[in-house]
Amino acid sequence: MAKVTGILGKKVGMTQLFDDKGDVHPATVLQAGPCVITQHKTQTRDGYDAAQIGLVEFMKESRLTQPMKGHLGKNNLPPVKFLREVPIEVEKEEEAAAVKAGDRVLVDIFEGEKFVDIVGISKGRGFAGVVRRHHFAGGPKSHGSMFQITGSIGSSAFPSRVFKGMRMSGHMGVDRVTQRNLRVLGVDKDENLLVVEGSVPGPNGGYLVITKAKKPPRERRGFGGAATVDPLKAAKRAAKKA
Repeated sequence: MAKVTGILGKKVGMTQLFDDKGDVHPATVLQAGPCVITQHKTQTRDGYDAAQIGLVEFMKESRLTQPMKGHLGKNNLPPVKFLREVPIEVEKEEEAAAVKAGDRVLVDIFEGEKFVDIVGISKGRGFAGVVRRHHFAGGPKSHGSMFQITGSIGSSAFPSRVFKGMRMSGHMGVDRVTQRNLRVLGVDKDENLLVVEGSVPGPNGGYLVITKAKKPPRERRGFGGAATVDPLKAAKRAAKKA
């Protein structure tokens, strides 16, 4: 059966959770959904399989443009502000028809998933220098030197110009950032909440696109548990027996 692999949401805020061993883990709480499928992109018509989904939240219909009213009115959908496309899992071409406009997408699609990828817009930092923007070391801080300056950016004789891509001062932030392989710590289906380990790009209340991990990390085997053999201890035990 065809399944939608992503959902839209908002960043609620950060907290910390303790595991069974007493170790603390930084965590981010996300409002994941509810969403509604607004359009189904098919291989035959559009050249790829995807689902356009919208985040269902309170919004005045008067805020919508006329094209958006017509787009949503085809299937009697509620007014939505945030629209994005997410991939769908299709094993056979016949199964693609299972995804229809008007279907709901809830946070339970991540039940049983270990990792997710999250796309957001980073916080705006305004105009920033090279030390903050590119992590330059700067010059010495004593004897009257200018500490947080760029320094030389090009030669005078040759090539007598500044190369493209030179790291300099400029606008920082408000970029599309993807955080990959964030571990899922909990799913609350009643409140449509998703808890992931680590930080998420953007401010509290910022819109996010949450999808199943595209390339999840492989499980580490042979590095923990009672069955693991420590080569140093094994060598010492062998020496004692000898």
